[in-house]
Parts: sequence; structure tokens; C-alpha cells
Amino acid sequence: MKLLVVLGEGGHTKEMLALVDLLGDRYEYAYLLTREDTLSAAKIRTPGARYRVARPRGKSGSLALAVARTLLCAAQSLGVLWRARPDAVVHCGPAVALPVSIWAKLLHKPVIFVETGSRVHRLSLTGRLMRPLADLYFVQWPQLLEAYPRATYAGRLF
Repeated sequence: MKLLVVLGEGGHTKEMLALVDLLGDRYEYAYLLTREDTLSAAKIRTPGARYRVARPRGKSGSLALAVARTLLCAAQSLGVLWRARPDAVVHCGPAVALPVSIWAKLLHKPVIFVETGSRVHRLSLTGRLMRPLADLYFVQWPQLLEAYPRATYAGRLF
């Protein structure tokens, strides 16, 4: 089974790479990163193809620029799904994950969402957006089951 692991800058990458370490070599991996993210690429320990897309929104800029970047990211994400041909997409909520998750659902690929461990009492924005998209939805804190009873509590990644 091949997993497309979506990495985000900072804590999202740390959590996803911890999950990859836990899953081990039972799976084949491919990684999706933004073009600007050099730190995440350097931290990947388990081999797999790496695909780059535009960051869907910049750190600053106009709404028009953010929309254009998101559309570019979405188009590139479709190309990544076509080339990588994953059996499932897994992520913990960086902004780059939303376009690829929408495409994955449209292509009937399972989407696995892990709410970031930094969210203890309330779902993140991406977590709220992923509720209808995720086939498997994991939380790292039992308190979050109250916010989303369909989630699965699986403990902390680290």
C-alpha cells in the first residue's frame, strides 16, 4: 500500500514523520511538500518520492494572490496524485493538505486526517474543514472526542 504523506512546515512535519516511523516499512511512501519547505525535506528518514507544489497561501499578501496561489496548488496537487498514484492520503492539517484532500476524495482515494497534537480542547480550522472529507479522523487528545464524536482517539504521536 502506498501512502502520500503531506508535510507542512514545523510541527506538522514532525508529527507526520513520527507517524511514518511508527508505521515502519509496511508501506511505500511518497511525500508532498511545498516548494519553499527545505527543512521538512531534510528531515525525511524513510525513503519515498518527493513531490513539490506551490504554497497555497503566502505569509502575507492580497486576497487575490492567496486565491491564485491556492488554485495553482490545487492544480499541482492533482498532478501529484496522478504521478504518485497513492492508495491513501495522510496528513495532520497543513494548508497544502486541503487541495490534495479534495482531489483525493473526488478520485475515490481514502483520506486519513490526524488532528495536530497541539489541539487539546478545540479542533483546528483544517480539522473542522476535514470533518466531511476524512475517511479516518484521528485525534490525539480524548477531550476532542466531545467536539467530534466520530473521531478515533489513538493517543499522542510523541
